[in-house]
Amino acid sequence: MKESFLEEKLAERRAAGAMRQLRPASGLTDYYSNDYLGIACSGIGNMPAGPYAHGSTGSRLLSGNSSAAEELEEIIAAFHKAEAALLFNSGYDANLGLLSSVPQRGDHVFYDRLSHASIRDGVRLSQAQHYSFEHNDPEALEKKLSRAMSGQKFVVTESVFSMDGDKARLPEIAAICNRYGAHLIVDEAHGFGVIGNKGEGLVQDQSLQDACFARVYTYGKAAGAHGAVVAGSRLLKDYLVNFSRSFIYTTALPLTAVAAIRHAYDIIPTMSAERGRISTLVDLFRESPMRYQVLDSDTPIQGVLTGGNEEARSVSARLAEEGFDVRPILYPTVPKGSERLRIILHAFNTVADTQKLISCLQ
Repeated sequence: MKESFLEEKLAERRAAGAMRQLRPASGLTDYYSNDYLGIACSGIGNMPAGPYAHGSTGSRLLSGNSSAAEELEEIIAAFHKAEAALLFNSGYDANLGLLSSVPQRGDHVFYDRLSHASIRDGVRLSQAQHYSFEHNDPEALEKKLSRAMSGQKFVVTESVFSMDGDKARLPEIAAICNRYGAHLIVDEAHGFGVIGNKGEGLVQDQSLQDACFARVYTYGKAAGAHGAVVAGSRLLKDYLVNFSRSFIYTTALPLTAVAAIRHAYDIIPTMSAERGRISTLVDLFRESPMRYQVLDSDTPIQGVLTGGNEEARSVSARLAEEGFDVRPILYPTVPKGSERLRIILHAFNTVADTQKLISCLQ
């Protein structure tokens, strides 16, 4: 997919002498950071300094860049088979920064109706026309996409939907994007770490990485850390460094967070046994009859529809009495009538405990 529209905007920046670039740490005496009291650099009190500093002192374009962050971005890009990657402070920041800056006036963005709030907010902050399509319905997407006759076109979906737990129909969506010259953006927040032989996510598990304009990976879920990354071309990375406000105007992740993300990439590829245990629990849960309707999902996210906020709260409270912490998801987070229990199956949950939970729901 051609990305010349990104290059045009960057060329304007270069011509104006305003091109932003990340700079490595200088090692010179600091008269530029926001570390006013010296806590981040000196480890005053119980706050460690050096590679495990809790503060980064500023945005990455000023004082917050580090060789550790740049090395991690190279590791992430290689693991996800992308040209480049750019760290953000959270998944919300990544979606907001990507979707508010790349689509322009006259462009069109199409997003799944059940997309996460961060996707919806990012799209709304852009100057592009935006349209939702029926959940996981490629035919509905194509009908709307076929009407966009001008500008750049973007299609946004999650790989695994955070409330329903179902997987996007990515091969069909990618084929439609290819047919209409649209740029595909996939949020892998709930796919990374869980799906694929090495936990690489649904896109790579289905060999669709080359069909994507951008992918968003977040680290507050399976990675057990914090932060996020946008993976894509080197041109896209340069563009985001120059135009993504949630990247430019925020203090960078501290080195502790960078180290935690790197540790996740060290161990997640080796955790096939843990992914196998989750799969066993998912099968057990799916094969058991329930009093309530269970949404169609073969991922760790299992939605049990209870109907009504009060019933969802009541069932959650009864499960708590049995020793299970299961949180209710209420309207307006989900549409009225689809209030639910959002049950997450983990590698550390036992078969015995899961069977007892199932019994409670029967």
